Amino acid sequence: MIKRFYDIDTLLQKGKVLVIYGARQVGKTTLLKAYLTNSRFKSLYCSGDNIVVQSVLSSQDLNKISEFVEDYELIAIDEAQKVPNIGMSLKMIVDNMPEKLVIATGSSSFELSQNIGEPLTGRKITVQLFPIALKELALDLNRFEIRQRLNEFLIFGMYPEVITAETKTKKITILIETADSYLLKDILTLERVKSPKVLLNLLKLLAFQIGNLVSVNELATQLGIDAKTVSRYLDLLEKGFVIRSVSGFSKNPRKEVTKKQKYYFIDNGIRNAVIRQFNDIEDRNDIGALWENFVFMERQKKLTYEGFYGYTYFWRSFTGNEIDIVEEKDGRIYGYEIKWGRQNVRIPNQWQETYKEAGFGVIDKENFLDYVL
Repeated sequence: MIKRFYDIDTLLQKGKVLVIYGARQVGKTTLLKAYLTNSRFKSLYCSGDNIVVQSVLSSQDLNKISEFVEDYELIAIDEAQKVPNIGMSLKMIVDNMPEKLVIATGSSSFELSQNIGEPLTGRKITVQLFPIALKELALDLNRFEIRQRLNEFLIFGMYPEVITAETKTKKITILIETADSYLLKDILTLERVKSPKVLLNLLKLLAFQIGNLVSVNELATQLGIDAKTVSRYLDLLEKGFVIRSVSGFSKNPRKEVTKKQKYYFIDNGIRNAVIRQFNDIEDRNDIGALWENFVFMERQKKLTYEGFYGYTYFWRSFTGNEIDIVEEKDGRIYGYEIKWGRQNVRIPNQWQETYKEAGFGVIDKENFLDYVL
């Protein structure tokens, strides 16, 4: 089993629910069961798919819930979004049985349904689990071994089951199933999402615009729907852990782009599954986009797992100067250009003149491991 970054023991607190969010198939259940197997606590594992669990935990009957969890020190509810009114039930456990430890895992709809947000205000610790990070693989693989598999990661991504699949055919099958039957299914079950075809077409458009500025109005025109609907779908896809948006960095909006966004896919494999392209690196014309998406997300995983509390942006001027990633923390600014091949990259004059104290670097195949590990 691939080792994960989170140590659940260090995250658990009495009086709070540990909520582990993440897209389907990223390893939430595996992480939870592995912890429970070796836990020192007497634990109750519940699946939100279980009808009895749904009946008891959705009842909001304190006596019934108390009897259900009696004698257990730790209560673990997997896929908790499938339990109606789960937020209120968790609140009842925390408020009335503060000595118990509680873990709840949930995929996208868990967060989007608002089942736990308000009831557990001040009563939860929330973490996000991504597909496997290079930072996690580095616990078992050395840098040479990671580099040997780089092309594979760029095409097939970092989902646990994909990484451990032994054949290309198996990897593709898993990715298509994950993209079509899991990720999109979660989004489409939400209210007011009536057109699977439009949602898929939107994802295809985004897949071909990685690293580019995205105009909601242009997307709306191409899809034949209104801009407000496009904005709502983009928001749902982001909250559903399919894509991630990045805003423009600016101290001077008259000279720098701030109103448009850039979008990256949470996983390269899912991006390639959406457009059904799994051909080898040497046969592709989108390697620059694949590389930028991969490096961006590996950096985001690293920053999230290490507790980075700053902000990530892109920078682009109206005259065409650009920097792929800008990180701001504690008043310090760092700019990074992401390049597949080694090449001389000059710092944009406007960036240098406007942000004299900012750092700048180029991330390529030779040094990327220093940036993401």
